[in-house]
Amino acid sequence: MANELQGKRVAFLATDGVEQVELTEPWQAVMDAGATVELLSPKPDAIQAMNGMEKGAAFEVDRAVADARPDEYDGLILPGGVKNPDLLRMDEASVSFVREFVGSGRPVAVICHGPWTLVEAGVVRGRTLTSYPSVRTDIENAGGTWVDEEVHVDNGLVSSRKPADLPAFCRKLVEEIAEGHHEPAQAGAGAQYA
Repeated sequence: MANELQGKRVAFLATDGVEQVELTEPWQAVMDAGATVELLSPKPDAIQAMNGMEKGAAFEVDRAVADARPDEYDGLILPGGVKNPDLLRMDEASVSFVREFVGSGRPVAVICHGPWTLVEAGVVRGRTLTSYPSVRTDIENAGGTWVDEEVHVDNGLVSSRKPADLPAFCRKLVEEIAEGHHEPAQAGAGAQYA
């Protein structure tokens, strides 16, 4: 089990305001499974994490998202926090990266408020996912189906609601990344990624 992601590269996309535990626990889970991980961000140098409403640690950014290509990675993880996905959805390079990654059929894992970036990228129509309860209306307005579950998997899209769901979230995201490529969720969906 310790090497199920051996040889896989996993991208984390985050910026200031990321919920620290939603970054560090999945990071540790994929590293423990043997993956190589990189922190991508629209912000150079370092990002400021949060523990709820309090400042947490700063994390060094490995690469600007504008300089990364989705086909370089086997999985994408979008941690939450309130400010983090709100800033990401305002950054065109981040939104484009997410849109292309989801369109590729490679696994994506998202937690808490993270689906805001998926909504902005236009990739939730026809998908079923969960999130922090306050994001439900955004998901539904974007054509997705929202469910209240600890972890939900929809054809390689892993989603969870909050930090308390992290154990189940981490197990499922490792499993989905290990499985690899999934067929795009909708036949003819390519137009929504154009």
